[in-house]
Amino acid sequence: MDNTVTAILLGILEGLTEFLPVSSTGHLILAQAFFGYDPAQWRQFNIVIQLGAILAVVVTYFQLFWKMGIGLLSWERESVRFVRNILLGFVPAAIIGLLAKDAIDAMLESPAVVASALVIGGIAILALEKSIPAREDTGVAALSWKVSIAIGFAQCLAMIPGTSRSAASILGALAMGVGRKTAAEFSFFLAVPTMLGAATVKILDEPALMRGDALIGWDEIGLGFLAAFLTALAVIRLFVAYVSKHGFAPFAWYRITLGGGALVWLWAA
Repeated sequence: MDNTVTAILLGILEGLTEFLPVSSTGHLILAQAFFGYDPAQWRQFNIVIQLGAILAVVVTYFQLFWKMGIGLLSWERESVRFVRNILLGFVPAAIIGLLAKDAIDAMLESPAVVASALVIGGIAILALEKSIPAREDTGVAALSWKVSIAIGFAQCLAMIPGTSRSAASILGALAMGVGRKTAAEFSFFLAVPTMLGAATVKILDEPALMRGDALIGWDEIGLGFLAAFLTALAVIRLFVAYVSKHGFAPFAWYRITLGGGALVWLWAA
């Protein structure tokens, strides 16, 4: 497949899946296995297009971030609690991610791990949807520091490829009694420091990735970034509106179907 077409398709795939509880990393790994292209050639590309998805969060919630930033300067209670909760949710991933980096990198090479995690995560979503009633949305600033840390630890489950950072943090929030909309938005906000931190670690470990000497050109990277940004921009708004009314079960069935199909394909290959 032509690199330009591949870049656009992967960008769209990243934007579609980054904030849904279906695992963007898992989709990219399965795409690599299915289409047979060399993942090493696309490592720089995969880092940059994730930043496109993050930009979509910043743009979508710019007014809220601006309000909280201004409020933080004057130490307003709501703003302080909002920033505190995001930072507390980020800390577990920052610490565990650094300590378990080698193990995480090893699992990234296994499509079978991804497929299995998709199925298991889908079953977990269905179980929580049935056992936990819908609760009132209070907003991220209203969460306690204990709940924020607990969600942060739940997010660490996403270090297993195919689990989904979004699914892990949302399910953790639901299990702690957080409303669906607040759980989804907290997951979006946590993505900003978490993904920026992960990208920074990768770049520091391998500075050649960002020196412009990668096998995939910056034209393709730019197209992928734009595709991820525009797609994620639409997905974020639609996702919050949908889960607020209908819940997460459709995403669970999608995970189970995709993961099960991938396991069959890998077994038969």
